[in-house]
Amino acid sequence: MRGPGPRRRRGRIFRSSTQVIQKMSYPKLDRRRFLLGAGSLAMFAGLGHAGRTWAAPAFTAYPFSLGVASGDPWPDGFVIWTRLAPEPLAEHGGMPMLAVPVKWEIAEDARFARIVLAGEALARPELGHSVHVEVQGLKPARPYWYRFIVGGAGASPVGVVRTAPAADDLPGRVRLAVAGCQAYYQGWYDAYRHLSEEPELDAVFHYGDYIYEGPAGRNTDKFPIYDAAGNLAVERDHVGGEIYTLDDYRRRYALYKSDPDLQAAHASAAFVMSFDDHEIDNDWGGEWDQDRTPPEVFALRRFVAMQAWYENLPVRRTQFPRVDGGTRYFRRLDYGRLLRMHVLDTRSHRANQRCLDPSSARCRYEAGEPSSIMGPAQEAWLDAGLDNGARWNLIAQQVFVMPLKARGSGGEEQTWFPDKWDGYPGSRARLVKSIADRKLTNVVIATGDAHMNAIGEVPLRDDEPDGPAAATEFLATSISSNGDGGIDSANVTRFTDAGNPFLKLADNLRGYHTFDVTPDQWRADVKVMDQVQRKGGRLSTRARFVVTPDEPRLHRA
Repeated sequence: MRGPGPRRRRGRIFRSSTQVIQKMSYPKLDRRRFLLGAGSLAMFAGLGHAGRTWAAPAFTAYPFSLGVASGDPWPDGFVIWTRLAPEPLAEHGGMPMLAVPVKWEIAEDARFARIVLAGEALARPELGHSVHVEVQGLKPARPYWYRFIVGGAGASPVGVVRTAPAADDLPGRVRLAVAGCQAYYQGWYDAYRHLSEEPELDAVFHYGDYIYEGPAGRNTDKFPIYDAAGNLAVERDHVGGEIYTLDDYRRRYALYKSDPDLQAAHASAAFVMSFDDHEIDNDWGGEWDQDRTPPEVFALRRFVAMQAWYENLPVRRTQFPRVDGGTRYFRRLDYGRLLRMHVLDTRSHRANQRCLDPSSARCRYEAGEPSSIMGPAQEAWLDAGLDNGARWNLIAQQVFVMPLKARGSGGEEQTWFPDKWDGYPGSRARLVKSIADRKLTNVVIATGDAHMNAIGEVPLRDDEPDGPAAATEFLATSISSNGDGGIDSANVTRFTDAGNPFLKLADNLRGYHTFDVTPDQWRADVKVMDQVQRKGGRLSTRARFVVTPDEPRLHRA
């Protein structure tokens, strides 16, 4: 069972002795609806004719320089992705402004001796020569291998992805990872190399901050990057200034996705993609950016940033941004009767955020007006989705829910954080009430953003931090953002010294989390790196926690 969501269009399947060619059908393009913001991928990839195509490609270099990826597994399929870019940082990735036919294959083995699905898609210039294929008709709960082939260049790297269990199945285990916050200029992606070697991952939840929007030359003194021999790696930096245009965002994604360790992670498992602030601009929320640019102007930046996000990641056509801002990025993924994953969007629908300084010109808070980090439609969707028979509920989202208190450098107390759920306390109260009203004890929250590990419990009441809990929360640290870090730092002690009895672990190391989920327990391993500013970092398990579905409490294993 996938839960409520858009139904997929079924394609016609033509069988031969060696493969299945799948042709997708799409509705007729309505130009007026496009201009009014009805946008979907069908407008670009589903047209009835190819238009101008590159009949005899002659690439300047290997066109699959950005690798391959898969995402959003369902019991009968998943998304597979690639983007043609023989010169990733050149104009248009080194591609001509022509559509290019790209073949794709799905096999039951890594050698492609047993190809079960195959077809052809167009890499269109309107979408940065990206390719998204929504594969369906496969068997549940098993691995498949995939690749792309383009004339004149041969085959792409091979990726592997697992389909989800059947709707009525109760699998013995589902294995997930949580990762994000990967500032290219603040560290290497060795953590992704280690993640690519994790055995039998069903999926990776990426909570966001896949790219950072700032200019070149930032923090090079604070976060110097060295190669394995100890030489300063001056090339580990952004290219150009702060990004605003579609071409800017495309090039920034190309820079990040050129990293071989990130490519290896994508090729090893499906990624369930979300986004946070840096995919567009630091600390943006709803219609406002951090500088309070007029909303009608910021909307232009939001649209091109999210188009680039779509083009460069393995997400479904329903997540192509709409001109009217109405795209629904939140969605559910079910793993049989074991686990329901609720993937939230805690940026797009923010309204009436509290301000630390109400007198600031940037403050747009209006007392008495509705305030929400998710918006009413998403809150209702999550509330309804929690009413299910799954053994576990995973709320996969971006910023910490726990009502963390902190102390400043002078010892003063900061009691709340406006960019987190603290800035929208009514949303947290409604979430906790939704959980409590259903008497749920099986809710786990996966979080990121804060560049630290923070493991704790979400209290039922903010004013009783040592009272009963509504859910457990695993805030996963960054892959590279903020450099090497450490067990203790000012970013950690400000929380540990402020009296947060529900906080069970906090550190400032880099890495990721893994979840081993069974019907009887949720085991979370906190995986940390010894270094990221020098190439060759080693991985270890810092801590292990266990949660049982009958009680929202953390147990140190």
